[in-house]
Amino acid sequence: MRGKGAVGPAYRLLPAAPALALTALTALLTGCQGPADAPVGNARPASARPSGYGAQFLAVGECSSFGTVSFTEVPCTGERAAARVVARYDGTVTDGPLCPPVTDFVLHISEQRPDGDEDGDGAIPQGYACMRNLEPPHPGEPGGGGGPRTIPGDCVYDSGDGQVRETACDGSGRRTPQYKVTKAVADRSDCPAPTVLYVQLGGRLPVGCARRL
Repeated sequence: MRGKGAVGPAYRLLPAAPALALTALTALLTGCQGPADAPVGNARPASARPSGYGAQFLAVGECSSFGTVSFTEVPCTGERAAARVVARYDGTVTDGPLCPPVTDFVLHISEQRPDGDEDGDGAIPQGYACMRNLEPPHPGEPGGGGGPRTIPGDCVYDSGDGQVRETACDGSGRRTPQYKVTKAVADRSDCPAPTVLYVQLGGRLPVGCARRL
C-alpha cells in the first residue's frame, strides 16, 4: 500500500512518433491490468472459512484492517477498520477489470479451499479487492501520488533510464513533479497542444495527455 507522498511504480518510456520527436516524450503507463499494478497487499481470512461478516470474503462495502504482511476482514464499525472495498473481482489483476479511478490500493486474495469442505461454502476463490482508505490520505485521488492507476490530475517525474514515476502534485513527495496528466482521450490526436507526454490509462479513454509543469 502506498500512502501520501509515496513513490509509485516505474514505467518505461517509448520512442515518440516521428512527427513529435522534437517536442513530445511518450510514456507507456499501465493501469490496474499491467505489471505495475501488482497487488500491494495480501488478504487472508482469519481462519480457513470466511470471517462471517458477509457471504463473500471482502465483498463490496466490507472493510479490512491494515497489516504489514497480510490484511484481514473486520467490521467497518470496529476500531481496526482502515479501508473499505469499493470493487471486488475474481481472478487476477492482470486479467481482470480495472479498479475504480480513486482506488487507494489493491489487495490480492489467494484461493482458499479448506480440507474436508464438501459443499464449497468455506472456499474462497482467487481474486482482488480495490480498496479506499476510510480516512485521509487518499493516494488514489487525482494528484495524490499513488494508487494503482494513473488518472487525469496525477503528476509524474522522469526517474532516469527512460522511466517516469508518479509523485504528489503538491510537492509533498520525495520527488518534484515534472508533468501533469490533464485529460483522458480516445486517441493521441485528441490531446491539446501543450501535451508533451502520452500516458496509457486503459479503459474507455486509454490515452492520458500530460503537460510539462
